[in-house]
Amino acid sequence: MRLKHITGSEDVVEASPQVIHDPESMKGKWREYFGGRKIALEIGCGKGKFVTQLAALNPEIAYVGLDFYSSVLFKALKKDREQLANLKFLWMDARGLSEVFDEGEVDIIYLNFSDPWPKDRHAKRRLTAPGFLKMWENLLAPDGRLEFKTDNMPLFEWSAETLKNEGWTLTLLTRDLHHDPVLSEGNVMTEYEEKFSAKGNPIGKLAALPPKA
Repeated sequence: MRLKHITGSEDVVEASPQVIHDPESMKGKWREYFGGRKIALEIGCGKGKFVTQLAALNPEIAYVGLDFYSSVLFKALKKDREQLANLKFLWMDARGLSEVFDEGEVDIIYLNFSDPWPKDRHAKRRLTAPGFLKMWENLLAPDGRLEFKTDNMPLFEWSAETLKNEGWTLTLLTRDLHHDPVLSEGNVMTEYEEKFSAKGNPIGKLAALPPKA
């Protein structure tokens, strides 16, 4: 999907105190920075509804929302009007996260409605591809977990199979989250989730634990 650029969004993001502007200097220091809180990272936070709502609901957990596009992050910053103490944002490419977080420094990684990259030749770009899964495995704490949601069922099935093949343990899986009486309870929706579910698209969700050393 082509994103419409918002003039001046780069300047707003660069000046915002809600954004960590030198993330490499934070490596190994995130829990200290957030007062000992556990760290939850949403990769591709979009307009920020999901991560901002979670931060408001769970002040004991620190949330970091990442997005590559300034025009999208600009909108996420507006969602965090109260500038919550347990929420910060990153403007960067997810491929550089190993330079920003130390091994085992993240407790939860959220992948919500990631780009499906439907062509086979682009499969390695999917955030649930083996190369990315290795990065997530390194970033996650020993008791950390990965959560993934999408309305793209081919991507969902491919991701579940890839996780199992890479040694991850699936702890929950549903192909129709909003009609699951247990997993739907307390579910926080993203903007895309609201849009797609309103069209009747079933939403798949899974959670997985990284391979044990």
